[in-house]
Amino acid sequence: MKNFARNTLALGISLALASAANAADFADMDPVTLRLAHVVNEQDGFHIAATKFEELVEERTEGKVNIEIYPNASLGDERTLLEGMQIGTVDMGVITNGPVANFVEEMAVFELPFLFPSPEAAYGVLDGPIGQELLDKLSDVNLKGLAYAERGFRNLTNSERAVNSPEDLDGLRIRVMENPVYTDTFRELGANAIPMAWTEALTAMQQGTIDGQENPVNVIHSFKLDETQNYMTLSRHTYAPAIFVMGMPVWNQLPEQAQTVLKEAAQEAAEHERQVNADMEADQLAALREAGMEINETPDMEAFQAAVAPVYEKYGEQFGDYLPRIREALNQ
Repeated sequence: MKNFARNTLALGISLALASAANAADFADMDPVTLRLAHVVNEQDGFHIAATKFEELVEERTEGKVNIEIYPNASLGDERTLLEGMQIGTVDMGVITNGPVANFVEEMAVFELPFLFPSPEAAYGVLDGPIGQELLDKLSDVNLKGLAYAERGFRNLTNSERAVNSPEDLDGLRIRVMENPVYTDTFRELGANAIPMAWTEALTAMQQGTIDGQENPVNVIHSFKLDETQNYMTLSRHTYAPAIFVMGMPVWNQLPEQAQTVLKEAAQEAAEHERQVNADMEADQLAALREAGMEINETPDMEAFQAAVAPVYEKYGEQFGDYLPRIREALNQ
């Protein structure tokens, strides 16, 4: 008990000293406000990650770095946000990996279909050397990658019929992100893949100009897609990261101690969001069922995986050595 008390006292002293050091680090810093934008609503995992990040950054910089969050695509769609970051009109955001891959092509390797067998497997690669190497590549296009939050494992919904195998997708008009890997994946599965921004997709589903879309359970739930989509297939066809990303113009203006806080806070906020997503999924599926959505939890995964083999043939070499390195990491 004495050892416990002594250790607790030592921990308290060290935390107090660290807090005092942090305060000293920022005593001479001019206050700065960073605008963090994302395209989803306040119930979404992106907003959960953003608010945790805001809390951590403001606390650890003694309020010298203030984060203002702009949800609901209020500053533009994801491509617009990234372009704004490059020129300094937007400071930072939580951005789905798909649009980011339009700026650094190799980032799309993560979104090859059925690459990751579990969330934990994905986290090991993203948070390890391979993921960090790809984050660092963003600096080549005037962006700064901080950490990987998540969009999560993506699942199919549609308004027309239950889907159990690729044959059931034949002719369905499915919205996909504006990313060639997604487009080709769904074309190989037999769908009429239609790339479009998320904000446009919501209207298109309401108007019936598209039949379906693919997204993680948390998005399907938070955007109440049960109102336009009658069927969900837990295909878990792709694990989609999301990225805490900044523009290099604003990153380069920040002192080193603030940069350190931002990077550490982004990683912690990302891990927080991952856990919240995992905790909420069962309840979200139950709520969607209650709302009348028919959910297929056991589709013919072998048939889906076989159908997308041409995607690997087309893109495998395009990502250099990243695909074999990821596969090696997953087999360890």
